[in-house]
Amino acid sequence: MGEPTDFDSKLFLKTVPHKPGVYCMMNADNQVLYVGKAKDLKNRVSSYFRGNLVNSRIYSMVKQIRDVQITITDTEAEALLLESNLIKKHKTRYNVLLRDDKSYPYIYISDSKFPRVSFHRGARKKKGQYFGPYPSAGAVRETLGQLQKLFKARQCEDSYFSNRTRPCLQYQIKRCTAPCTDEINARDYAESVDYTVQFLQGKSQEVTESLVSRMDVASSQLRFEQAAEYRDQIEKVRLISQQQYISGGHGDVDVIAIQLASQTACIQVMTIRAGNNLGSRNYFPQIPTDDVSEAVIIGQFIGQYYLNRTIPGKILLNHEPDDSSLLIEMLSLKAERKILINAKPRGDGARWVEMATRNALHSLNNQLISKDSVEKRLYSLQDALSLDYIPSRMECYDISHTQGEATVASQVVFGPEGPIKDDYRRYNITGITGGDDYAAMSQALTRRFSKVQEGDEKLPDILFIDGGKGQVNEAIKVLSTLQISGIDIVGVTKGEGRRAELDTLTIGKRRVELPAHSSALHLIQQIRDEAHRFAIAGHRQKRQKTRNTSPLEGIEGLGPKRRQQLLKQFGGLRAITRASIEELSKVNGISRALAEKIYDRFNGS
Repeated sequence: MGEPTDFDSKLFLKTVPHKPGVYCMMNADNQVLYVGKAKDLKNRVSSYFRGNLVNSRIYSMVKQIRDVQITITDTEAEALLLESNLIKKHKTRYNVLLRDDKSYPYIYISDSKFPRVSFHRGARKKKGQYFGPYPSAGAVRETLGQLQKLFKARQCEDSYFSNRTRPCLQYQIKRCTAPCTDEINARDYAESVDYTVQFLQGKSQEVTESLVSRMDVASSQLRFEQAAEYRDQIEKVRLISQQQYISGGHGDVDVIAIQLASQTACIQVMTIRAGNNLGSRNYFPQIPTDDVSEAVIIGQFIGQYYLNRTIPGKILLNHEPDDSSLLIEMLSLKAERKILINAKPRGDGARWVEMATRNALHSLNNQLISKDSVEKRLYSLQDALSLDYIPSRMECYDISHTQGEATVASQVVFGPEGPIKDDYRRYNITGITGGDDYAAMSQALTRRFSKVQEGDEKLPDILFIDGGKGQVNEAIKVLSTLQISGIDIVGVTKGEGRRAELDTLTIGKRRVELPAHSSALHLIQQIRDEAHRFAIAGHRQKRQKTRNTSPLEGIEGLGPKRRQQLLKQFGGLRAITRASIEELSKVNGISRALAEKIYDRFNGS
């Protein structure tokens, strides 16, 4: 294979310096194909355009290059940091990608007279203390449950807390001290919060010693009931500490293990903070189709993983990463302190790396089984629907409302890898007769496929509609109007009594019934059920938001004070909806013109 591009590489290479930096390969649409870093930009970039390219992945990429953008840095470590940022920003096709859009969760203790202990995800802007990050929301909730049993600090919302007149159930079951109704004074409550903070900082021994001291004092003062409570608390702290404690040493450590098979990589990250195991999480990074080594994958994973996360002092690995010394320099530069990476730990470290490796292998095997199952279902779907291709993108649409209220349409997307949640969409349906599902489906599909004419090239192979012939006809009409062809449209009708085995398909004018054991039917039902779930969730959110908003809001000239005056005069919203214009205008501050607006809001004039 020779140089497969009409990009004038010779002219470009004359401008590239022998300095460290980052290069971005661009295609004809100015999209970034690949991001790389180099100690010597000229030598590295030149390697793509000289001699034969035997690697098919590199050949395919270079053939698309129409421009190369370079950024010069002072050091190679800075180039590695910039490379990781750009890979995550552009989600380039030819790099190893860490698909992880969520920020890690924290435990947050608010800054108030009676601080709240709560789950937090997102920007840390509010005053207070943050503990974490935790590997998953489940790990946070488990820890919050433990803290609630141990120290009984409140976890309720501030609005709920400020409006209590008597203790809630949490107080009755001894999981809260009810500061909302002054069942505990500020000093004693602050002590509970201090214990919570110490426990989260890994200072379990200090907490235990303090509780032992208080138990002795209470016992000497003959406050035996109080002493018994301290005794039970000490036992719980010790039990939980034993469950979490991992070794004789304290400190922050991440254990990262990779397993690779059948072009699929699984990376497990075990998070250890202050000597406590906070749990683990699996990642399945998107890797190029060619054979890529564990060293390259884990190196690029680490570079992207720590872009927006706290870097622990020690990282234990089961594979030596590519450019290990450079990775250490980059992480140390970002953390502004020395970071240790060890791929051959001993003692407890080796035991934990072995555990992470074993778990990564287990998760990888499950992923491969699931992937194999999806592929078989796709072949079965091709056969069942008499398709001349294997579907690579399937979209399904559903409508959800309550008697026409808060209508929402959902769009879910599936591919060979399963759900593609980044492409899920919801459409708030407006301007139609309540309960008109045909009009709702037409509006949703029109809004979705109008984007194709605006440059969105993601078209599905199959369009599933939750409904029968009428819904399918609406879809055909929309695509015909937008001059979009080549998409197979399939309606999915629920069986009698909502029995899944009786579901039928509508393809054009044909009704197709697949056997209950058909894997193609199971795949279609999975996609349909996911669209249904996603639509219902959106509808409930919209309905709740609507019901939390007063119908009086939005009436021009009717501010908060006048709304309050109206409600007081009539004793509630129901009486206002039944009132005449004359009755409304008798309220102080309500003119006849404003009374007419209020009347029109509830009587449709």
